[in-house]
Amino acid sequence: MLLDPLRRHHAEKHAAPAVLAEHGLILLDGIADSADLWRRARSIATIVSHRDSDPDGVTTITDLGSGYLRSGFVGFTSRALNLHTDGSSAAHPPGLLMTSCRQPATTGGECTLADGKAVYDDLADSEPDALRALGAPRSVLFGGATGHLGAIFTDMADGRVALRLRLDDLAQFSPDVSQWLPVLRAAIDRHTVTFTLKAGEGYILDNRRWLHGRQAFTGQRVLHRVLGNPLPHLAIACGFRPLRKVLPNAAA
Repeated sequence: MLLDPLRRHHAEKHAAPAVLAEHGLILLDGIADSADLWRRARSIATIVSHRDSDPDGVTTITDLGSGYLRSGFVGFTSRALNLHTDGSSAAHPPGLLMTSCRQPATTGGECTLADGKAVYDDLADSEPDALRALGAPRSVLFGGATGHLGAIFTDMADGRVALRLRLDDLAQFSPDVSQWLPVLRAAIDRHTVTFTLKAGEGYILDNRRWLHGRQAFTGQRVLHRVLGNPLPHLAIACGFRPLRKVLPNAAA
């Protein structure tokens, strides 16, 4: 899916729930500061605190130096950040991720996004056996011993599919899943889009559908992030409905 058709919705705040429900993504503009992002987040979601957030739920993401070059903290360096979903080690990851740029990088720092629905539909056509393995229950340990034992693609009760992924050393994959990771990575690459956020720009995405990451950068790039779950009356169902569902393998 191209990003350009979504840009016209940034000035139509009333359209955001409908756009999120259909595409799982909306682009933002005119975000003055972290407080402005927080206000917009509150209009669409119940805010969920994070390990790294301030008490109000806003996390400031910037390069804090080489001391953060360790598992789970690479986002606070200038290194590239693999495509992932947030909160993968939690039993119930937040449904929405909202971010805005306060200061762009001097060079690099482009955002990367990939639509999990497009990846799933691609694999359903080209490698259904991969999807069966990637959807097998209890096939990935996310976040270490105290994390979540689950799957990359999980069928939900309403017929939708939820995506959960990280590709660093805080994910331990079963042998069946490991053999299909190159295929998964290739499908993700086919559906990855790259773009730059200017100061005041940002996006809201469905964290159970879209992967997000960034390229390496120089300079003092500063972003703000808020996590949350959609307000019930907005009828934003997270995850996605695939064109053709592939049944997972049984649990080992």
